[in-house]
Amino acid sequence: MPEVLIIGAGPGGLSAAYELTKLGMGAVVLEADPQVGGLSRTVTYRGYRFDIGGHRFFTKVPLVEAMWHEILGEDFLRRPRLSRIHYRGRMFDYPLKPLNALAGLGVAEAGRVCASYARARLAPSREEVSFEQWVANRFGYRLYEMFFKTYTEKVWGIPCSDISADWATQRIRNLSLGEALRNALFKSSRSTAGEVITSLIDQFHYPRYGPGMMWERCAERVVEQGATVRYGLRVDRIRHRRGRVECIEGRTGDGARVEVAADRVISTMALRDLIGALDPAPPAEVRQASQALQYRDYLTVVLIVKREQVFPDNWVYVHSPEVRLGRVQNYKNWSPWMVPDASRTSLGLEYFLWDHDAEWRWSTERLIETGIRESAQIGLIDPTEVEDGTVVRMPKAYPVYDRDYRQHLTTVRRYLDGIENLQTIGRNGQHRYNNQDHSMLAGVYAARNLAGARYDVWSVNVDSEYHEELRAAATHDRLVPTPLSARAAETLSPEQIVDVAFARLDPVGLGAAFGAVGALLVLCATALALVSSDPDVAARLSLLSQYLVGYRVTWAHAWIGAAEVAAGGFAVGYAAARLRNRALVAYAALLRRREARAERRRMLDEV
Repeated sequence: MPEVLIIGAGPGGLSAAYELTKLGMGAVVLEADPQVGGLSRTVTYRGYRFDIGGHRFFTKVPLVEAMWHEILGEDFLRRPRLSRIHYRGRMFDYPLKPLNALAGLGVAEAGRVCASYARARLAPSREEVSFEQWVANRFGYRLYEMFFKTYTEKVWGIPCSDISADWATQRIRNLSLGEALRNALFKSSRSTAGEVITSLIDQFHYPRYGPGMMWERCAERVVEQGATVRYGLRVDRIRHRRGRVECIEGRTGDGARVEVAADRVISTMALRDLIGALDPAPPAEVRQASQALQYRDYLTVVLIVKREQVFPDNWVYVHSPEVRLGRVQNYKNWSPWMVPDASRTSLGLEYFLWDHDAEWRWSTERLIETGIRESAQIGLIDPTEVEDGTVVRMPKAYPVYDRDYRQHLTTVRRYLDGIENLQTIGRNGQHRYNNQDHSMLAGVYAARNLAGARYDVWSVNVDSEYHEELRAAATHDRLVPTPLSARAAETLSPEQIVDVAFARLDPVGLGAAFGAVGALLVLCATALALVSSDPDVAARLSLLSQYLVGYRVTWAHAWIGAAEVAAGGFAVGYAAARLRNRALVAYAALLRRREARAERRRMLDEV
């Protein structure tokens, strides 16, 4: 009987097997596909290698970083990162850079963006239940509409107002317009709190032959150390009794039934499939909750283009609403070894779908034709340059964070907690939008738990910005802040109370918004005066010269006045934000002192 059965040979499952072999424990890995890696596999077509989506190797976890280097050695390359947004026929830098965005949007649109941001910071939405509310509070509604809404709804297939804010806190937390401005001005990928903002990093590691190389090497290592990896075995039945899994059954590709005894189990199966495979079946409410968990499916149309360089980016986000295409990967810019012919470029056109969509069932030829047409429509390629292509589908690629997912996940977790020899890890095994380093760390934790440790695999990739007691009070690690209990508040400093209870104003962001809006008003007012036939308009506007040194009602002097107003507006916005934040801290400290005095009086009265 094997010591541990692992369902799934993706990053989580293979990391668990790798750690188990280091601990001297045996393991059998059951993989439904003929290839390891899961979503992090590398597919090969005519010598061209491509990812199932792009996989940056970047982590804040030293243990994971060491594992990558240990397995890949010299084949672990450091690569520059360049990604942009395609919107309205233009390319915008991502992360957003003020000068680039201003040039692309134009002065009037940039003014509306800044005004929208200022309004969002001064009067933010009081609750952050949805992705829309979370992003609009940090970037303003105008910027949200242009650079977040369309792409996000392409990815998830549901309105942003129906997407939980949990997804934003997990994927783009700490990023705001102020942090983007700070990064552009000072070239820093760290937040004001000193934490690395993943969205802002400009370099990452990547295996020479794609992410699948990592997991193929890892599988070889675990087999060399005595573990077993069985391919083509799809688990469809998990027999359990008295709170323990006893046996796992599956079907091979040729239809043969296989039964494997189970002592301890680590599963990366999608929770919906795991609940459906349990025998005896869980209660109806658990089955219903698991069926309510949604997964977004994904396919990539690979085009081989007869051009040495199509664009310099690793990938491009396609925010243009006129095409269904969501993102384009340029694999040779991830690693030159991804293409066998340097005179050719392979592009991965990513489409996010439901498996019941008509496009999901389209033929390879029709999907390639669609990909060529849409790529040409947005100006990326000439259709005559495409010499070949293929299509790869990946079902259940992304667990969906709709508004009700947390309630359903809680129900499923409570039931699974009663099966003592089963741990669930990985993106689909926890219904959490993990990066591969998070799945790897959960796999290592699960393996060490079987050696006597007591790690919480569900604590991986939970927002660490909020106080431990606050997070513990939330129902099954909700990723957005919940109201503080009185006891939790007692342990927080006034600054931490303000961070949790109020939305801090970003001084740099608010200052930039005030300055930009003021400068645009001066320029627009001057333009109106210059084109007006009424001389009194220019005369009245010239009174500004009493306050703005060097200003005149001319085009040349208008820029001088605009620069002065921009500087003054920045100073006012910056100071206002700092004063407001400090006032809230002082108010929190005052409340703390009043509560302490009241508590002392109560104690004296009781004595």
